[in-house]
Amino acid sequence: MAELIMAAQNGRVIPKEDKIFGISRRANEMIAEKGADAVTNATIGALLDDNGKLIVLTSVDDTFGKLKPEEYASYAPIGGTPAFKKAVIKAALGKFASKRFVEAVATPGGTGSIRNVISNYSCFGDKVLTSDWFWAPYKTIAGEIGRGLATFELFNEERKFNIGDFAEKVNALLTVQERLVILLNTPAHNPTGYALTLEDWQGVADVLKAVPAEKKVALFIDAAYIDFAGDEDEYREFLPIVETLPANVLPVIGYSTSKTFTLYGARCGAAICLAPSAEIAEEFKVCLEFSSRGTWSNCAKAGQSIIANIFADEALLAKVTEERKEIRDMLLRRGRAFEEEAAKAGLEIVPFDAGFFASVPCDNPEEICGKLEQEGIFLVPLAKGIRVSVASISEERCRMIPARIVAAMNA
Repeated sequence: MAELIMAAQNGRVIPKEDKIFGISRRANEMIAEKGADAVTNATIGALLDDNGKLIVLTSVDDTFGKLKPEEYASYAPIGGTPAFKKAVIKAALGKFASKRFVEAVATPGGTGSIRNVISNYSCFGDKVLTSDWFWAPYKTIAGEIGRGLATFELFNEERKFNIGDFAEKVNALLTVQERLVILLNTPAHNPTGYALTLEDWQGVADVLKAVPAEKKVALFIDAAYIDFAGDEDEYREFLPIVETLPANVLPVIGYSTSKTFTLYGARCGAAICLAPSAEIAEEFKVCLEFSSRGTWSNCAKAGQSIIANIFADEALLAKVTEERKEIRDMLLRRGRAFEEEAAKAGLEIVPFDAGFFASVPCDNPEEICGKLEQEGIFLVPLAKGIRVSVASISEERCRMIPARIVAAMNA
């Protein structure tokens, strides 16, 4: 965007339009011109059925429709309703019984939890650390509150988690700043679909245990897609490892009901700390609520009431869980289909486990995506490659795309 006229630039690069929403807009324009059959829109970060219609859990929708006015029209407390906070902790931790001091603060989706953790556990001018494949808004969120973003290489030459580079970047940053916020998006990483293994998690824990006691680290686990990664208990087996971290490392889980309960528009989520002491848990609550008051004030109440009501009814919770499993299985089939066809087509993809997205490494993503747009295939160019939303297209189209990407690369 050209130099601003009235607004302050403040060192920011502000595009006229969000990249992903812009690509999706062009896809919709082509659909209006040529019809839905001629267009594959693999940009959307929401679950769509094979006809491109939004999937909403019917059990959640029914719960939404039964809300009383006081459950959605009145203000919620700044930190969230007590019933929601109790429910969202259960939702995030599953069957895991934490031995720590657990506190939750409501946020507008997972994005709000990222913002408030960066704001409270880093200083102006600090750099936040994440992997080199990352969700682009991380950089925007950090930049908006005066922080920068540093990255470590997610994969080593063996295509496994690069614990060596992670350790090097953690130690380098902590030599020049007193605090560090680390953003680890796992499982079902956006944009690659990767998940840290238990071995990876043990390596992360070992690195952080070696951090000098006078330094302070907030380990933010962006678990937005955790309930679409696979077995819900299996993908929480890393939590006991997290609880072995020392007192100067605070684990925080960013949880989004947008994904787990198909409530994207309700903007409902939470930041959940696993604090080593009651004092740190209380500090977490007070500080994040203070930041909430200074930004969005309090969160919308409807989503909180829906989650609280679901967890208050065992039969309803079982129905929601079973319905989610059905669409998770569909999503996993799509991801496997993309992975299989990529192998057949000779297309290298980033190590994929599960989730809404898969990624293809390449040197010229903008050019490749531009060619594919002309053919009616809309993907998202990233800094290091191309993101494909398997959540928003049918299994058939997941199988079609890899060969088309290869053809565009060879053209």
